[in-house]
Amino acid sequence: MLRIGLTGGIGAGKSTVSATFSDLGGIVVDGDVIAREVVEPGTEGLASLVDAFGEGILLPDGALNRPALAAIAFSDEQKRATLNGIVHPLVGHRRSELIENARAAAENPVIIEDIPLLVESGMAPMFPLVVIVHADPEIRVKRLIEYRGFTEQDARARIAAQADEAQRRAVADVWLDNSGTAGELVEQAHALWHGRIQPFAHNLAVGRPATVEPRLVAPDPQWPAEARRIVARLQTACGHRAGRIDHIGSTAIAGMDAKDIIDIQVTVDSLVTADELAGPLHAAGYVRTPITEDVGKSDARSTVPGFDHTGDRALFGKRLYCSADPGRPTHVHVRVAGWPGQQFALLFVDWLTASPAVRSDYLALKRRAAEAGHADTGAYAHAKEPWFLDAYRRAWEWADTTGWRPG
Repeated sequence: MLRIGLTGGIGAGKSTVSATFSDLGGIVVDGDVIAREVVEPGTEGLASLVDAFGEGILLPDGALNRPALAAIAFSDEQKRATLNGIVHPLVGHRRSELIENARAAAENPVIIEDIPLLVESGMAPMFPLVVIVHADPEIRVKRLIEYRGFTEQDARARIAAQADEAQRRAVADVWLDNSGTAGELVEQAHALWHGRIQPFAHNLAVGRPATVEPRLVAPDPQWPAEARRIVARLQTACGHRAGRIDHIGSTAIAGMDAKDIIDIQVTVDSLVTADELAGPLHAAGYVRTPITEDVGKSDARSTVPGFDHTGDRALFGKRLYCSADPGRPTHVHVRVAGWPGQQFALLFVDWLTASPAVRSDYLALKRRAAEAGHADTGAYAHAKEPWFLDAYRRAWEWADTTGWRPG
C-alpha cells in the first residue's frame, strides 16, 4: 500500500487532482467529505460545535450553517483552534477507518489522502509522498468569488488562515502549479501518476528499490531541503527506536558534486532494532536492501575517548533501506550507536566541510570514478575504497587533533 498526502490552499485546484487520481485507479480518502460527515445532524461533532459556538451556527432544519460557522471561527485564532480541536480528532478517526477498509478491499492500493489542512496539522511526515497543488493567492481569490460564491473579504480571510507558500514548499515532494487551465493541471496529474506514483507503488509491492543512475552531478541547492523532509519522515516512521537521524554523505557537504542520492543515517541501539524498523520503513517508502556491513572500514582507528575504533569487523554491521520512489533516490543507513561506521559517517561530513584540500582531493577521486563508467552504485563505491582506506586514518587523526565530537 502506498499512501499519498494531497493538499493545497483553498481555491488552488486540489479537487481536480484528487478526481484525476481517482479516475486513474487511486482510492481517494477526501478530508472535505469526511469533515462534512462528522458534523452531520445527530453526530457528536455537530453537538460539540453547538456547545462551543452556539445555536446560531445551525440552519432552520438543524444542519450546520457552514458560512455562519466560518464567519465566527476564522475571525479569531482561539476560535479557529477550538474548531480544529473538535473536528480534527473526529476526522482522523474516520480517515483511519476508511484506509483500513481500502487496504482490505484491494491488493496494494494507492491511497490518496486529500487533506485540506495537511500542512497546518503537521501531518506531512506521515506520508511517503506529499503532493501540493498551488496557485497564487490572487488567482485563488478570483476563483473563490466566481465559482464558489465567496465575498472577497471571506476569500482573503480563508486564504490568510491557511499555510503560506513557504510552509507548503517546505513539505512538498511534488509541486503542481495550477496557474493555468484545468486541462493543464490534469495533464500534470497524469504525468505524475504514470511517471512516479505507479512506479513507486509497484516498487514497494515487490520490495525493490528505485533504479539509480550512478552519475555525478553538480550540487543541487534543493538537497538540504529534501534531506530535511526525509529526516522528518524517518523520525515519524522510526519513532523512539531512532537515537538520532542525520543527513550524511556527499549531498550533506556544501559545494560537493555527488550522485543525486540523499544519504541518511539512522542511529539505533542494536541491529535487532535495525531489523525491527523494516515494517515502519517500508510503510514510509523504503525497502530493505541486502547489504550488512561497511566493507573495508575495519581499518578505522582512533584514540578519541568514549568511541570504539577497534578493527573488529563485527562492529561494522548495518542495515540499508533504499527508497522505492523513483523521484527521490535515498539510501537510509541504519547503524548502531558508537560503532565505528556510525561514528565515521558523522565525522566524514564534518572533516570534509572543515578541510578544503581533502574536499578537493575527494572530489577529484569521485570524478575519476564516475568517468570510469561504473554500471551501478556498488561498483562506483568499490572504486573509491582504496582512497578511503587511508582517509579513515586521516579523518580520525583530524578528530583527535581538533577534539571532534558528533554535533
